[in-house]
Amino acid sequence: MTDKTAIATDAAPAPLPVFPQGVRKGSLLQVSGQGSMDPASGAFVHEGDVKAQTLRVLENVKAILDAGGGSFDDVVMLRVYLTKRDDFPLMNEVYGEFMAKHCPSGVFPARTTVFVDLPLPQMLVEIDALASV
Repeated sequence: MTDKTAIATDAAPAPLPVFPQGVRKGSLLQVSGQGSMDPASGAFVHEGDVKAQTLRVLENVKAILDAGGGSFDDVVMLRVYLTKRDDFPLMNEVYGEFMAKHCPSGVFPARTTVFVDLPLPQMLVEIDALASV
């Protein structure tokens, strides 16, 4: 039986007390949904700017992947949650640029994008990730 381990890093925002930033069990690494929080201050950043929020969120996901021994090349699935359908092209632009830079294999993760209400009213995007490392 493989142990389950909580992943924690100061390079990503502190999670709520009811879940960790990520969990690793064997080769699987699940990154909890990340919002546009600055890791150093814990403050929400880039209110009203989905492009800047998307970049900050992906940087937070990357920090947790790094802490868990993975990278975006190990990610098999990303789920993107947006509050507004109109933000999809702007999010997708930043996402594509980020993946081109951080997936040297050229094989981007599978992805699902859904439109939802998010926990904080200023959140425009949230992303979680599943990796095999």
